[in-house]
Amino acid sequence: MHPELKTVIELQQLDQRIAELTAQIDALPSEIQTLEAQLQEFIHTHEDRKHRLAGNQKERRDLEGEIQVIQARISKHKDQLYQVKTNEQYRAMVKEIEGEEAKIHEVEDRILEEMIEAEQLEKQIRDAVSRLEGEKARVAAETNRLQTLRQTDVEERDRLLARRAEDVTALSAEVLELYERVRKGRRGMALAEVRDGSCTGCNVRLRPQVYNEVRTNQAVFSCESCSRILYYVEPPAGEAADAGSSPDATDHAVAQS
Repeated sequence: MHPELKTVIELQQLDQRIAELTAQIDALPSEIQTLEAQLQEFIHTHEDRKHRLAGNQKERRDLEGEIQVIQARISKHKDQLYQVKTNEQYRAMVKEIEGEEAKIHEVEDRILEEMIEAEQLEKQIRDAVSRLEGEKARVAAETNRLQTLRQTDVEERDRLLARRAEDVTALSAEVLELYERVRKGRRGMALAEVRDGSCTGCNVRLRPQVYNEVRTNQAVFSCESCSRILYYVEPPAGEAADAGSSPDATDHAVAQS
């Protein structure tokens, strides 16, 4: 294989791996922030429930105090029953007492609702307390793992960048310019394998003469359609035998004769 062709193939592999590592390195801080945000949300929800439970307990105390006030009024009204002088006044007082008793039932219903909510909050708080330390430990362990992974990725990328710098010095200015130009224009893919007579980058079929020359891997050729640098990988023995009867193989045989 032509030395520069071998070098650009390796350079393409290095650039792909460097791009993967860079994307992962850039993404890891966001993943760590997401973990920390999830923990903070868990803690915030836990604290919110505690505040709601405290508010619930105060509301129940206030409602119980309201019942005591109403009961005091009812007691007063009942004492006044013995002082009324007419049936009309008596009926009015009884109606007043019934209205106050209805208010007590309404308040008791509200207290029951508060008690049901309190039971739910207490259960959620107990569950959160039992999970909180575990959540903190999980987030700390995962954060440490991601930070270690990021450092490992940075070290590997630095090593590959150094190796890339060595490969670049082994290329002629023309081949390096071609590689960089095509790589930028083709989303990082400057090379394409030739398979079954076609460029796998754009699926355009090569002219027979170009295909035969590319198959030797003895020079740097560009696809006439997409400009990618072309290279050929010899297929396994079984596939090579099948290819021997293909039109491309016939064209190659004619070209060699």
